[in-house]
Amino acid sequence: MRRLKGLKQAELAQAGGTSQPAIAAYETGRKSPTLATVRRLAASVGLEATVHFSPPMTREERRSLHLHRAIAERLISEPDRIIGQARRNLQRMRAGASEAPQPLREWGLLLDRPAEALAEVLIDPSPWARELRHVTPFAGVLTAGARAEVYREFAAEEARHR
Repeated sequence: MRRLKGLKQAELAQAGGTSQPAIAAYETGRKSPTLATVRRLAASVGLEATVHFSPPMTREERRSLHLHRAIAERLISEPDRIIGQARRNLQRMRAGASEAPQPLREWGLLLDRPAEALAEVLIDPSPWARELRHVTPFAGVLTAGARAEVYREFAAEEARHR
């Protein structure tokens, strides 16, 4: 939520009536906010927090979501470049398929949406978005070094939650 809105921890904390250390603790998993706190923080930055029930994500799906969060950050900061690269990738993906499967057709529509709306899809934990991420057109958006850093962060987060 904070990254999607382009805020620093202290900015979200001030908007949401809490402290920067509390935001840091939430983000690292050292502390869990109540649902009321999540809703208050979301509302403070113009979002609505909702609860959805879905099957648990596999490790691969959690890793993909983590990777796409980093891609969403780049998308918000450089929308034209990132969307252009995704469109070129999608064109290559379609050329390699005898018939464009549904996810490729959906990506074609999604890439025409505003960057903020597209970023929301990239970080959506729903089963539909999980399926879309299996055929992501965002390959190459992150450098090998940036991708390795995301994977290190993911591994550390996974270890904390065991």
